[in-house]
This record gives sequence, structure tokens and C-alpha cells, in this order.
Amino acid sequence: MPEAKIGVIGGSGLYEMEGMTDIEEVSLETPFGKPSDAIIIGSLEGKRVAFLPRHGRGHRLSPSELPARANIFALKLLGVERIISVNSAGSFKEEIRPGDMVIPDQIIDRTTSRVNSFFGGGVVVHAPFADPFCPVLSQILYEATQEVGVKVHKGGAFVAMEGPSFSTRAESRLYRSWGASIIGMTVLPEARLAREAEMCYASLACVTDYDSWHERYEVVTADLIIETLHKNIDNAKRIIKLAVSRIPQNRECQCPTALRNAIVTKYIPEKLKRDLAPLISRYIP
Repeated sequence: MPEAKIGVIGGSGLYEMEGMTDIEEVSLETPFGKPSDAIIIGSLEGKRVAFLPRHGRGHRLSPSELPARANIFALKLLGVERIISVNSAGSFKEEIRPGDMVIPDQIIDRTTSRVNSFFGGGVVVHAPFADPFCPVLSQILYEATQEVGVKVHKGGAFVAMEGPSFSTRAESRLYRSWGASIIGMTVLPEARLAREAEMCYASLACVTDYDSWHERYEVVTADLIIETLHKNIDNAKRIIKLAVSRIPQNRECQCPTALRNAIVTKYIPEKLKRDLAPLISRYIP
């Protein structure tokens, strides 16, 4: 099986990565089903990168339908250690304008119907999640965005909503009153699952609109988002390319040891052990 240390999950509008060479296409089965699409593995800036279009090529899957567990597990099987996630987002702050990028450092979970863990059914794991994004990978993305010349905001809370419909005006004003920076539909459960898989995860959030709170701007619609998104995608590709070139060989964050003291079940059924071996075999032989 081909391997890659870096994974890129492309959001709305980002279905491929130009500039990749030595390309292979891999279709995988996991204990959690098939990923959103075949995974493209190739060389980018001298490094092996696995690219997965989150919604499938042609945008076939809604945010609530995404096979997030299969997506993250499949990347784990390929040897991925770091995930750059591209997410479209609405802004709650006047200064965070459509076309800007945000590298968030916190999440507020407002999803309601998504399975957000690999574990359960016989194994209990309490992974730390106080800081949901890898600070090292986030810093690399922030610096790359600055160097590309795109306006970028470092930090801020990302409200992860269920979707697929957009916020009501009341919801938008509520989240804004909480001090949140942006809102989107796809950063969870990916970030939680990446933590359980001991993978670094950071979001490059592409701002497309002002959600529904801003009196002077039109209410968010799919057409409005897509129009701004197309302008953001070229920038996102340039940022990813530069960020990939800056990622160091070794990981010096806490992500690689997230499960060290998190597995509390003493006797795990053998089938679960086999299914979850890529995640827990370091701790449960």
C-alpha cells in the first residue's frame, strides 16, 4: 500500500490539487465503511501527500452525510500523521471579511447527529481535546498564508453547526454574542477523530460570508458562498503548497501521544482490538 505522511482534506470547491506528481489513486475499505472518495497520493514539494475530497468529486455528500470516521481512518492506514483541513466558513466579526483566511484555535460543537468517536461498544477512551487544533501545524499554516499575501486571522473559535441549512438570524446573533469568530459545517467530527487517531489536525478556514447577522450584507446563500469560494480556492492551493514544504520531519507537539493515558477499558473484545489496531496497538498489544 502506498504511504504519505501529510494529508489534505479538501472542502467545498477543492476537489483536486494541481502540482502533484507520481500520482496513485487508492480506494480503501475501513471498519467504518468507505471514505468519501478515492484518495489521491502524490508528491508535492518533494513530500508524499494524500488528498481526499471531503464531499466527493462533484460534491455528492452533504456535511451531515460525510463518512468522517472512514475518512480519518483511511488516512491513518496510509501513514498520515498531519492533516491540513480546508473549511469554508461564515464570519461573526466585522474585521474578518469574505475572502480572508482564519486559522482557528478553538471549536464550539453545535452538531447534533454525527458519530464523533471511533470508540464505544466495548472500549472507552477519553482523549484530551482542550486544544482541538495542533498548534505547530496551525502556526505553519498561518505563516504560509501571510507569505502568500492573503489576509489571515490567527486564532478564534469555530462554531461547528449541523447543517445543511444555514443559521437563522437569531442563531447567528447568539453565536456572535458568544465571541465566536467563524461558523461552518465540517470541522467536526474530523478534529475529534484526528485527535483519537493521534494525528495533527489544523484548519485553513476560507471565509465566504457574514452568516446571517450583518444588517448591511445580504443573507448567506449557496450562490454567494460559491462565488466567494472560487476566489478563495486558488489562494488555498498556494497556501497548502507552501505549508507542505515547511512541515518538519519530526512532530514535537502532544498530538502523537493523545491516547497514552486515555484508554480506560482493561479488557477489550478481540474483534474490536483487530478493527482498532491502527489506533490502539501501541498501547493495547
